[in-house]
Amino acid sequence: MSTTGVLYVVATPIGNMQDLTLRAQDILTHVDLIAAEDTRHSRYLLNHFSINTPLMALHEHNEQQATQKLLAQLQQGKNIALISDAGTPLISDPGSELTRILHAEKIKIVPIPGASAVISALSVAGFPADQFIFAGFIPPKENARRQFLEQFLAETRTTVFYEAPHRILSCMMAMEQVFGEKRDIALVKELTKLFETIYRAPLPEVITWLEEDPVRQKGEFVIVLSGAAPQECSIDAETQRILNLARQQLPLKKAAKLVSEITGISKNQLYQLGVENEKE
Repeated sequence: MSTTGVLYVVATPIGNMQDLTLRAQDILTHVDLIAAEDTRHSRYLLNHFSINTPLMALHEHNEQQATQKLLAQLQQGKNIALISDAGTPLISDPGSELTRILHAEKIKIVPIPGASAVISALSVAGFPADQFIFAGFIPPKENARRQFLEQFLAETRTTVFYEAPHRILSCMMAMEQVFGEKRDIALVKELTKLFETIYRAPLPEVITWLEEDPVRQKGEFVIVLSGAAPQECSIDAETQRILNLARQQLPLKKAAKLVSEITGISKNQLYQLGVENEKE
């Protein structure tokens, strides 16, 4: 009877090499193959720890083909580690197709925990973290970005985003337009690296801080957004009926605005109700 291999999902450092755990080092040393998002980047990490395990690329452009190759190796009894360029794999990184198929094939998957930019940023942001939303990367184009951000307009939980350095200032300006001037932001950049910076302030102050020194706009950013204040006004059944009727003829944003003008209920609250209704 043949025995299949194991896929180890291994977290790697997000900056400081000392954050690679002893367990991760042991796994990466002894598996038969390492699937990496960027083999050149990962080879630098492996060389640092004198790990000579063979590498194979698994990225968004070859995910389907690479997944089939990795599946075949696992079915032959090979043990494989999956790593991303930094942090915990599959968090805004490729690999979900592979893990989905392995679950279907009843092949064992083992997490090897470690660094995570999302969790690290949450731990120092000073916002409630018992419940939060991870929203990933923000769309780069203006209209798509605004529509994306509007989904979180009335969200009361802390929300975490990723953003690239060349878009961080325009992103903060877009957030101010959507969320207003009273929402707090924690900008967390270059986590665990030499120039690690954590700056928390209301959105207008964050924008000023970034504009004062262009160097502050450099680095990899995690954005932690404070939750919206809970709306105290309840929405009765008649208002919900009116919103549903308006929603049949109008986009949600316009429907919420119209019903707000009719009922006096916050358009943000109506918008959030519409979002929740669409999920049901």
